[in-house]
Amino acid sequence: MMRPTIKVIAERAGVSKTTVSFALNDPSRISSATYKRVMTVVNELGYVPDPVARTMTTKRLGALGLLLPQPIAEALRNPYLCEIIRGIGEICEERELSLTMIPPVKGRIIEAARRAFVDGLITVGVGPDHEVVELLHQRHIPFVTIDGEESMSTVNVGIDDESAALVLMRHILDLGHRRIAVLALMPETINLSQKGFSLVRDRRMAGFEKALVGRGLAFGDGLVCVVQAEGSLEGGEGAALGLLADRETAPTAIVAMADAVALGVYQASRRLGLSIPRDVSVAGFDDIPGAAIAAPPLTTISQPGREKGAVAASMVSELLDGGEVLHRRLPWSLVTRESTASPKVRAGRAGQAGRNPA
Repeated sequence: MMRPTIKVIAERAGVSKTTVSFALNDPSRISSATYKRVMTVVNELGYVPDPVARTMTTKRLGALGLLLPQPIAEALRNPYLCEIIRGIGEICEERELSLTMIPPVKGRIIEAARRAFVDGLITVGVGPDHEVVELLHQRHIPFVTIDGEESMSTVNVGIDDESAALVLMRHILDLGHRRIAVLALMPETINLSQKGFSLVRDRRMAGFEKALVGRGLAFGDGLVCVVQAEGSLEGGEGAALGLLADRETAPTAIVAMADAVALGVYQASRRLGLSIPRDVSVAGFDDIPGAAIAAPPLTTISQPGREKGAVAASMVSELLDGGEVLHRRLPWSLVTRESTASPKVRAGRAGQAGRNPA
């Protein structure tokens, strides 16, 4: 049996091939009665549009791409990134677009971008001098960065990471902590000028440092240390086991750059028989869904991951329609919960001690 064609549908419905094309691709351009008549024939004949032919007609693939900084399996271990994907997905569903997740090829984001077969792209953590930016401009692929940098060559959606980190560290210092460990995220993207470069990590480190210097402390001064950790439960657990094993030298507070890492500290504490916050205060960053229901609930910086994804997807869609978009800086807030308290405070007083100082 031969595959039905648009010509056959047009003849059967008594309309032109252009009208059939409108019914399949842009129903707003024809009357509802004509649309129903054409679609009745389409359904009777079991017609399925040829995606290649449709692409040639519309000049669109109907797909957005998310350029991931890590392999898909590894990236999806990060609940914050899952929230971003959720937001992107909501816009794709609303605008009848598909979403393609594009991981690095042979460890290189540039190779993934070179092979990307999409209408527009969303990137995560890519700065304006990253090699992928020049490639996307050369390919004339509209793109928006999330947690990148506001520049002339990129349009970014993000928060003020440095200010958020400063406020988080000040909260820990205001509680009286001086032996502090920072669990810094391992680099996710490679910059042309610096291997191991991470915009988010560097901004948050700058914020932490400002808060510490204001209290006469500094990284590497014997009291405050920095430990690299993968952005996952396992990464946080492994880093915390090393930090907390010796109670004489262990930090009284651990500040993680991601909630997933902070919750890994919870796992390490349980393994070592330690109590949060009596033995160690723990703070995170992101306010993922699991942060509020952790035991105890996690103090963290709340940032809108889902909204970041939705805003970025909407902006790419607007670019595809010929519009112009501007950088978006979204709000954030410190959420103090029972995982942080003054050093040596008993668990019964943790909720009171964990409040913001007046």
